[in-house]
Amino acid sequence: MTLDLSIITDNAGLFAQGAVATVYISVAAIISGLLIAFPVALLRLSPRRVMSWPAVAYVELFRNIPFIVMLSLFFYGLPFFGLRLQPMTTGIVALALFGSAYFAEIVRGAILSVPRGQMESARAIGMSYLRALREIIFPQMLRFFIPAATNTSISLVKESAVLATLSVAELTYQGLIVQGQTFAPFEVFLATATIYWGLTALLAAGFRTSERRLGGQARRGFSSRHRLAARYLSLEPEPRS
Repeated sequence: MTLDLSIITDNAGLFAQGAVATVYISVAAIISGLLIAFPVALLRLSPRRVMSWPAVAYVELFRNIPFIVMLSLFFYGLPFFGLRLQPMTTGIVALALFGSAYFAEIVRGAILSVPRGQMESARAIGMSYLRALREIIFPQMLRFFIPAATNTSISLVKESAVLATLSVAELTYQGLIVQGQTFAPFEVFLATATIYWGLTALLAAGFRTSERRLGGQARRGFSSRHRLAARYLSLEPEPRS
């Protein structure tokens, strides 16, 4: 048996189109999933059950159903309720909701990893809850959030291959097209696997760069205090007028 690389080179255009579609789907799903995850995580942390229970139900629903089953429910269920979307749009929505449940738990865990005294101190000097989250808690939670979010994002890239069942022209679907034309499954799926590896490696490298740039401040400590904190934490008394 010999490896026929011409099968890969002759169909490089199809592989490239599939890779671009996979990147588009994955990026859209990751960004949308993160935007959904933050409010879900904050609701999950609420001491009020009327707010936390719907968030718990949301997370458990989307985490405990296989993605291929969820995708089928969206694809066949939405038209039942009169909502018809393009297969790619349906896939992105399903993938974003699926990922948001995992992202929400990552955000919740990262927030809980920051010492509780940080929030209590911020509230004590007059910050609102949301302002304390934005300026005190979020910068410190990055070192806990980014590694786990990297793994989930990589998983979403790989789960995007399931959209081939809806005939979405992403990487796996294009690989199946080439395989059907050439009857050379080994070369085709070797190329497909290599491209997926390259995409996930680039994604992981991007997250590592973000961790160094954004998480470095949390590891080193804040270079400057918030002006409200500086007022109360200053070691020298303020001059009298």
